Amino acid sequence: MTASFAPLTVAIGDLVPHPANVRSNAPETYDPENIAYLKASIAVLGLLQPLLVQKLDGKYAVLAGGRRHAALKELIADKATKGFTAKTKVDCRLVPEECDVTTALSLAENITQAPMNAIDEFEAFARMMEVDGQTPETIAKTFGTTVAAVKGRLRYGLIHPDIRAAARGKVITLDAMKAFAEHPSQEAQREVFEALTKDGGYLQAYTVRQALKSRGVQVSDDIGAFVRADYEARGGAVAADLLEEHSVLEDAALVETILLEKLGAAAEEARIKLGFGWADAMVRYDYATMADYGRVYPGPIEPDEAAQKRIDEITAELEKLQLEMEDEGLEDGAYNALYERVDALEEEARDLQEAYSAEDLARSGVIASWSGGQVTLHVGLVRPEDTVKKEGARGSSASPTGEEAPDAGEITYPASLAEDLKTERAMALGAAMALHPEATLDLTLFKLVSDVLASGMSVTQAIKIDARKEYRSHAKMDEIDETSLEQVAAAHDALDLSWLDDTRSPAEQFAAFRALDAGEKAKLVAYATASTTQSCFTRDRQRDSLMHAFEIEIMPDIRAHWTPNAALFNRFKKAWLLKILGEDLGLAQEAVTLASSSKKEIVAFCDKLFAEPFATLTDAQRAAVAAWCPPMMQTAGVACDEAEPAAETPEPDGDIAQAA
Repeated sequence: MTASFAPLTVAIGDLVPHPANVRSNAPETYDPENIAYLKASIAVLGLLQPLLVQKLDGKYAVLAGGRRHAALKELIADKATKGFTAKTKVDCRLVPEECDVTTALSLAENITQAPMNAIDEFEAFARMMEVDGQTPETIAKTFGTTVAAVKGRLRYGLIHPDIRAAARGKVITLDAMKAFAEHPSQEAQREVFEALTKDGGYLQAYTVRQALKSRGVQVSDDIGAFVRADYEARGGAVAADLLEEHSVLEDAALVETILLEKLGAAAEEARIKLGFGWADAMVRYDYATMADYGRVYPGPIEPDEAAQKRIDEITAELEKLQLEMEDEGLEDGAYNALYERVDALEEEARDLQEAYSAEDLARSGVIASWSGGQVTLHVGLVRPEDTVKKEGARGSSASPTGEEAPDAGEITYPASLAEDLKTERAMALGAAMALHPEATLDLTLFKLVSDVLASGMSVTQAIKIDARKEYRSHAKMDEIDETSLEQVAAAHDALDLSWLDDTRSPAEQFAAFRALDAGEKAKLVAYATASTTQSCFTRDRQRDSLMHAFEIEIMPDIRAHWTPNAALFNRFKKAWLLKILGEDLGLAQEAVTLASSSKKEIVAFCDKLFAEPFATLTDAQRAAVAAWCPPMMQTAGVACDEAEPAAETPEPDGDIAQAA
């Protein structure tokens, strides 16, 4: 059949789409983005395969080769490309007008061409450079792509031939083969490949990458970037990769030596600056080993006049910065800059109000480790042999004040935050009351009659029966979770207020009220009582057993009426958020990953997590997310008098300081 398809040349301007082309109903196929590679190839190499055309209405309709036709039209429109106009002729093959299998011809060309094997593509790119003398730049121009994309394909084509052969024979997967490109040395690739496949079994890409890590450190790795200049200055071998970021510092031992030296220098600098007795370094901070170490903490000191003046200036600036950080339109970079400034000011304020004792400085020191892509300083550590033991305690050291010092990640609630959490809890309790009208009606009537008829103290001070709505005070009322507000609003909308008519006299309104159904009266009383709930944390069983039991009955889970959100998390320190993720919610891996992120990114993660728990969570993690709230907000959690808020002073940063 093909013998009857006579060759001819046709001007690009005389070509039109053929209605029988099987791709004619998929216009996205011809989008400029989808034919960019083809356009670039034709511009450099010309049209390698003739178009299949049929004469219709005096024009040549493209039956097969629609994407090539679209690329040709793009070349005409592109003024930067020379040699292509509407009069430029291209090679075609002519299908007779009487042919009755045009659709079959179009379909055959589109489905009978097998997609190119990925390994063939990688190797072809490599041959273009090795045999044809091409460069990544010329290859990129030919195929209309970026130099980085070409280098990425070239890297796979330059993997050791034995490994490519194994992938071609399906002994290993394509992903496992690609993993070997993590190291540019074919010799290192071969050695790892032989070691991992000698016993047979399935080879995973992850296993390959982990094995190659022992053969050096990539220059793009945070440690590689940190030590590279010193490493190269000492003559360390570098395995160069087509993509610079994948080049490898091959001498892992030299990398670690240099890293420890730099960490040691950072620790010594901190020791001199802070006055500690010793300094040390470790690549990774070993918490198991450090469990035997004690720790000392700075104690409060009375600032002199100059220091107090500076503290006042810092306080004023912090208030200003806090307002700026609340701007929702703030870019991430600007927010992070403000956050870093706040951290620096808070640290300065602490330094002006706290100091280590001379005795503690003499026996304690600082260890520098590598964490989250930077040097981390652990200060105030006391070696086991220098630790003053407490009876029954292991390696603990008291602060200079004689009180147990707080852990760096321990969550302490400043007074302002504690008061706002009390308000949010009261609002949640009010919502629960409004949703349980019969129980709340009984409580209200019981308090009313018992306060009047019983002798002695009131049965509870938690609610007021004086017909006055409780005032809700909150620093960020427009940012709190709206669940309880929406529930109360819905309860209000369901009230029968037909009796409440200002045009009637009080007596007439009372008559209409008395005529209401008992259930409607219960809703009204419950709503009114709910509006009187006072701001407080969990009730003390001994001091207010009535409300303690009542809250457990109507609000066994505060999360039914309240959800923690970004407004709350923004008021937590970064270390607290990581502690909540890792310890309270069981998301230890996520906490480790986020440790190097900005606080804003961690807040966004937590906000999204609580708004809609991720599908990847385990059942235990999902349950923890669904139940979490600050302990004193739980119905049967820490009692009111036990949840003492921290003083409104700059919060301690603990034992971890970040060094640039």
